[in-house]
Amino acid sequence: MANACCSSSKTVSERPSCECGAPPTGDRTPETRRIEIEGHVPTPAGEVPVVGTRLRSADILGSWRARWGVGRLSYAIAPGLYALGSPTPESPVLVSANYKLSFDWLRSQMVGRNAWVLVVGTRGINVWCSAGKGTFSAEEIAHRVKAVRLAEIVSHRTLIVPQLAAPGVNAHEVGRLSPFRVVYGPIRAEDLPRFLDAGMKATPEMRQVRFALRDRIVLIPVELVQAAKYALFVAVCLLVLGGLGAHGYTLARVWDGGAKSALLFLAAYLFGVVVPPTLLPWLPGRAFATKGAVAGLVFGLAVAGHFMAHPRAGTPVEAAAWLFIGPAVASFLAMNFTGASTYTSLSGVRREMAYAVPAQAVAGTLGLALWLVGRFV
Repeated sequence: MANACCSSSKTVSERPSCECGAPPTGDRTPETRRIEIEGHVPTPAGEVPVVGTRLRSADILGSWRARWGVGRLSYAIAPGLYALGSPTPESPVLVSANYKLSFDWLRSQMVGRNAWVLVVGTRGINVWCSAGKGTFSAEEIAHRVKAVRLAEIVSHRTLIVPQLAAPGVNAHEVGRLSPFRVVYGPIRAEDLPRFLDAGMKATPEMRQVRFALRDRIVLIPVELVQAAKYALFVAVCLLVLGGLGAHGYTLARVWDGGAKSALLFLAAYLFGVVVPPTLLPWLPGRAFATKGAVAGLVFGLAVAGHFMAHPRAGTPVEAAAWLFIGPAVASFLAMNFTGASTYTSLSGVRREMAYAVPAQAVAGTLGLALWLVGRFV
């Protein structure tokens, strides 16, 4: 099923890409990760821990692991108030989620600056996704403001919230539930220094959502890992079934035709995960499923062309099979990428799935049926 976790909202306190943290499972709170504390700032409400703006090797490694899906569902920090540099009562208050990747990206953009960071409890989900899911909300912000006694720590009454958290954060509601008002910051955390220097005024560029090549490529590892076990399962099935033939089941056919088919399927999986996100703006069609199908057809044509040029590599029936399998696999994987895109909406994803999933199922079934027939031809 396509992951539309971020499709209903668009907000970032990191790069504008979804990369959801832990899904909201009841009231479950993910295990919190330790943050290196560099000291404490005394305040009327007690000491506030100081965290560095330069990421340590452990932070970088943790970020890399999360991007590959390792420990991603528990990559969270404890909600509360944190200090960057040596903030004073006049220093700005930045609001972030407790997904550690979001928090680390935010603080890494504030090198040499003094600020408070109010981390709200979002169950380990990043700003973008949690705003759509309702965990990053006016009620949660007001609750954290009261819990950390923020009004006693700062002299102003302004909270800088990621701009596109608006679907989950009602600014008027924050003002009603707390003594603070909300100012929406820039889309991207890297623009925060310029935003602050301009007196909290955003340029049109700061308000523009981008989904550039870098933003798309950085999502590929976690997309690759998410469905890897299913791809491996199908590859093993093809390996085992590859021993079938007109003269019965033989191990020789397993290591010949079966191994070849398993490797081709894994190649189709890799192609479907990497190519559609990379070439997303240039692939024809509006629906992600269509873009993926086009990319998968290119893969299928390449395999079929190789089989036709080298008859010993595969039969015409097998060649035809990959003309269906390639588009089905790539289309499904591209559709799953909708949850990480800034281009989609939840309602749009549902409409797309209504026709794309049946088409993918039919194409995949026809492809596998042809592949099985090819074992006996």
